[in-house]
Amino acid sequence: MGNCQAVDAAALVIQHPSGKIERMYWSVTASQVMKMNPGHYVSLIIPLPGGESHDDSGSKTVRFTRVKLLRPSDTLVLGRAYRLVTSHEVMKVLRAKRQAKKERTETIVEKGKKNHGEDETSEVMEHERTIKQRSGSFSRSKSWRPSLKSISEAAAIAG
Repeated sequence: MGNCQAVDAAALVIQHPSGKIERMYWSVTASQVMKMNPGHYVSLIIPLPGGESHDDSGSKTVRFTRVKLLRPSDTLVLGRAYRLVTSHEVMKVLRAKRQAKKERTETIVEKGKKNHGEDETSEVMEHERTIKQRSGSFSRSKSWRPSLKSISEAAAIAG
């Protein structure tokens, strides 16, 4: 992966999927970079704090834990490292996240079904109690009257 995060403050670094490193010495929007690289998204490389390591050649590399996709309107800032990500990679990650969420939901539903028989009677009783409380409060409602205790009329007249 190389030393893509060793960025001087006067440049921004863009790492291509092929490993090519591009340096720019001016701010640019993500949409401009995406137009120059069709089929790619721009992501900000978020370094792991204290995650620097040295490889066999002695050069420093920073490991990153995640990348954050940028909106097309976001501006790439000097002194930061960015990476181009293919649309295929983005879709693959989104599918994986969707699948993981679906599996979590199914697990929760299955646990609920197992526990449903045990808690069914208490849930029904609680529901009935709530309905009784609500219906009772509507039948006993009083007509609303404004309360002006916080306003001193005497002070307003005297002023």
